[in-house]
Amino acid sequence: MTEMTQNHKKLTKGDLRSMYWRSTFLLGSFNFERMQSMGFCVTMMPAIKRLYSKKEDQAAALKRHLEFFNTQPWIGSAIMGVTAAMEEERANGAEIDDGAISGVKVGLMGPLAGVGDPIYWGTARIILAVLGATLAKEGNIMGPILFFVGINLIRVLTRWYSMNYGYQKGTEIVQDMEGGQLQKITTGASILGLFIMGGLVAKWASLKIPYVIARYQQDGQEVVRTVQSTLDELLPNLVPLLLTFLCMYLLKKKVSAIAIIFVMFAVGIAGRYLGILGL
Repeated sequence: MTEMTQNHKKLTKGDLRSMYWRSTFLLGSFNFERMQSMGFCVTMMPAIKRLYSKKEDQAAALKRHLEFFNTQPWIGSAIMGVTAAMEEERANGAEIDDGAISGVKVGLMGPLAGVGDPIYWGTARIILAVLGATLAKEGNIMGPILFFVGINLIRVLTRWYSMNYGYQKGTEIVQDMEGGQLQKITTGASILGLFIMGGLVAKWASLKIPYVIARYQQDGQEVVRTVQSTLDELLPNLVPLLLTFLCMYLLKKKVSAIAIIFVMFAVGIAGRYLGILGL
């Protein structure tokens, strides 16, 4: 029993820290053949060196981690943790072949990308950018600082805790996904993001229709009735909201975002010149 304990191979905290720092360069060697594979392989090197003493075993491990890999780079650190746990079990005699390790990696890539992309790219980054731009527009230096510090703090914490979580849970993380936990997280993040973006539309999107539809005298004063004043009585900021829905609809129909922007420029300039549109 003592001999087995002494021969038991286990990753140290230093190994995990080294993997974490290497994971920050995951996209440093991105290519269109195997995507993030080389960055993944470089990240796994500290674990491979710790677990395998023979050069041929290390070479075989490096080779199997050069296979195609692509996911959201921040939360994807969880896959590195799971893979490190599987390599540790394999080095200690567990019957885990190359196919099992590759299968877990492939099985986790898609679901984690589906969670990470809307949370980090579609929600956190946009919200921080808008908040930062709001402060910067007012001449506040905290605008760019807020975005830079906020997005990097999220990145650092996500990478570190997801890698440790993946290592501690091992292959059990697959069961968590089957239980629908990731789907609940994604749905909650999407609802929060849409709620915040709805408020930002009312604050940032500005479009008015100052076209005069009526003029009349009331208590000795002239009252000018415009399309905008009528719409504001129904629902304030209705036009920007409808414009936002129109843009979302066009994007969903695969219309180019560049084309939408140029059309909006053209319509805005023409409407302003004709006195139909205003800010």
